[in-house]
Amino acid sequence: MSVNKVTFGLDNVHIAFLVDGTTPSWETPVKIPGAVRFAPEPQGEESTFYADNGPYFSYTSNNGYTAELEMANLPDDILAEMLGWEIDANGMLVETTDGTPKEFALLGQILGDKKNRRFVYYRCKASRPTAEHNTRGESVEPTTQTLNITILPIEIGGKNVVRGVIELNDKNTTVYNNFFKSVTIPGAKAGV
Repeated sequence: MSVNKVTFGLDNVHIAFLVDGTTPSWETPVKIPGAVRFAPEPQGEESTFYADNGPYFSYTSNNGYTAELEMANLPDDILAEMLGWEIDANGMLVETTDGTPKEFALLGQILGDKKNRRFVYYRCKASRPTAEHNTRGESVEPTTQTLNITILPIEIGGKNVVRGVIELNDKNTTVYNNFFKSVTIPGAKAGV
């Protein structure tokens, strides 16, 4: 079996809005083209208790991640649903101050030198995107939009989980091949 020496490249970014957080279920994932960068930063801390003149007990908390998702362009309908904004009768995206953001799962793929790795972050919440608008110069340089995302744990199957990562192997072909058709939860069986 071949193992990746390196990973590189981000593609196949999908968003699946959370329908029910009590018994987690998500809408069908929607592909968002134009992935540029995804940078999750772990949140949590390590606490050490000292006794007998030294470290006696250590505990590390996992509070999820904060992340930046940079995309070439975020579709208006996705932004409207994600941030609780509106699209009016003229098709104008309207940013409202009282919109309620909607939680979602973020799915994607990282390329590897041997195998591609697919990932899902189960409980994400985005804040307004940043964007830069520049004048056109001698050469055209596309601008991007960056979402700041908070990724929190969610209870699935009696465990608090944050993300899942899968690479193709002899036992998971069906689950791996259907990864972007629905949100894959831990322990998923073929065809589920």
